[in-house]
Amino acid sequence: MRGFDPYTRTNQLIVDGGIFTLSFAAAYLIRFEGIPSWAFTKQFLLWLPYLLAIRLLVNWRFGIYRFIWRYVSLTDALAIARALSLVTALLLSLRLFYPPGMIFGARLRVPLSVIALEYLLSLSGSLGARALRRVLYERGQKTARTPFREVKRVILYGAGRAGILLLGELKNQGDVEVVGFVDDDPKKIGTVISGTRVLGDRKALGKLVRVSNVDEVVISIAKAERRTLSQILTRCEEIGVPAKIIPSVQELFRDRVNISQLRQVRIEDLLGRDSVEVAEFDEDVRRVYTGKRILVTGAGGSIGSELVRQLLLLNPSSLAILDKDENSTYELQQELGFRFPEARIEPQIADVRHAERLHAIFQEFKPQIVFHAAAHKHVPLMEKHPCEAVLNNVHGTQTLLEACRQHKVERFVFISTDKAVNPTSVMGASKGVGEILVQTYASHGSLPAACVRFGNVMGSRGSVIPLFQKQIAEGGPITVTHPDVVRFFMTIPEAVQLVICAGSLGRLGEIFVMDMGNPRKVLDLAREMVALAGLEPGKDIQIEITGLRPGEKIEEELVRRDERVAPTRFEKLSMTIPQLPDVNEVTTGVTKLVQAARENNREAVYEALANMGIGYQPHSHEANGPGAPNSTPGEAGQQSQPVGDGPRKAES
Repeated sequence: MRGFDPYTRTNQLIVDGGIFTLSFAAAYLIRFEGIPSWAFTKQFLLWLPYLLAIRLLVNWRFGIYRFIWRYVSLTDALAIARALSLVTALLLSLRLFYPPGMIFGARLRVPLSVIALEYLLSLSGSLGARALRRVLYERGQKTARTPFREVKRVILYGAGRAGILLLGELKNQGDVEVVGFVDDDPKKIGTVISGTRVLGDRKALGKLVRVSNVDEVVISIAKAERRTLSQILTRCEEIGVPAKIIPSVQELFRDRVNISQLRQVRIEDLLGRDSVEVAEFDEDVRRVYTGKRILVTGAGGSIGSELVRQLLLLNPSSLAILDKDENSTYELQQELGFRFPEARIEPQIADVRHAERLHAIFQEFKPQIVFHAAAHKHVPLMEKHPCEAVLNNVHGTQTLLEACRQHKVERFVFISTDKAVNPTSVMGASKGVGEILVQTYASHGSLPAACVRFGNVMGSRGSVIPLFQKQIAEGGPITVTHPDVVRFFMTIPEAVQLVICAGSLGRLGEIFVMDMGNPRKVLDLAREMVALAGLEPGKDIQIEITGLRPGEKIEEELVRRDERVAPTRFEKLSMTIPQLPDVNEVTTGVTKLVQAARENNREAVYEALANMGIGYQPHSHEANGPGAPNSTPGEAGQQSQPVGDGPRKAES
């Protein structure tokens, strides 16, 4: 038998012992309408210590005494009922199947009515004691609110499971009073949920806020669609009441926050696409990474650092964080040491272009799985420095692939981009060449490898969202390169979750493509961010059109026309059928490309990229001005022009 459980609460044992004793005695008194005859009194006295010991023992083995009474729930009640039912089933078995002629037969045959009454009384008493404790606790929480403490009155918008869960959390907070629910389901209006009334729908929200003196509306919908969320926010703005939202599934899982830790609505909530929910990786994914030695390049960046965080949740044996920036590596190491104190983290300062340094790291760390996130990603900067883009994104990838091949790495995952599809920029073209290199190594069996291709991620370094946030904080203007520019957007956590899932599948050079939803106009995104800041686009914050920058497209693509796409077992993840590049052609082309970059020969770099068969065409590469790629006539004259004819027209 196990030793005494240190989490057992002795006072619970004592209270339950008293309840079971009184219930058994009351069952005899009720059955015999008073004190029973001496024969049944002896039966009661004989059974009492055994029944008491068995009931307490079974409750203990079922973990009943780990439960905290002031938080008792339906799940706890069902567990108590199961434990009590088991012992009652034992009593019934003895009563029905123990032969009367056997020894102690008469004493063991407890009357059926006594067994039934004892069970009902024990169950009622156990649950009643716990319910009373919870009622007293919640009443004490309410009385703890003093007249000197400000109490916030809130309405919960959404009376579903998330709303009910949030209601339970907020009831335990002394500074929040839930006035009621608002829900757009007409069947729920007028009903009472957990003691709180559903007061009306969205149309009634304004009146409810005024009549009930509501301070805040909390959106308690677990998976609110973009349109619904936008309509709720618009309604709250019309009424003049602030709105907050519950954390997302990813935040609850990744950051260990509580559902009652409300936050402001962010632009990520208005992406216009359903979030990818891979909060718990399945067993097949876990099996690939658990107990493995994993190396992540570019670990100090936005994607790389999130990759490291999520991979640590899969319990690798060790994880190497490689980056050439020592500051970001140090900061990540400090964060991981605090969040994952038991994890084995190996910080490595290195440049992926240096073969000897990589060889030394691989010899020492012996990685089994490698994620390659290190790259130059800024399109206009790489247009200005094409040779650096090639050396880092092409030569660095080739050097790393060769190190992985020599050291027999089990899996290699290359982080690519939608800009590699029909590229108009050097950055996109360099990533396209990286994809070809991965397919070359994988298609000939020398290295199990795959690529993952996706679009913009929200909040990454150098992306448009932090730029807009900074511009809004400084009072504007917000600069948009072109009124028709559209981009795919995805949050960093969900992109990384799918990268990890893709890494568990790919071995033959597949290119995995994420379902990024519908592309969003960057201009619309700018307007929504201004509105979320409580300001009015075109009035409080101006939006100016500056013209496309070098290398930029109006629209991005995720798949080329000649690529065949097939589904995977993950709903938001597809893959292209692996191609078989000609090794000699790829080797010759990459050699010329890297050599041109080393010689800092820009024109030779453009020519070599054009000959790689990735759809890249050389064009005028002036750093600024009307010669920028994809410029349309007249764009040079649109520099720093506000949207529309005036401030108000920016809203249309």
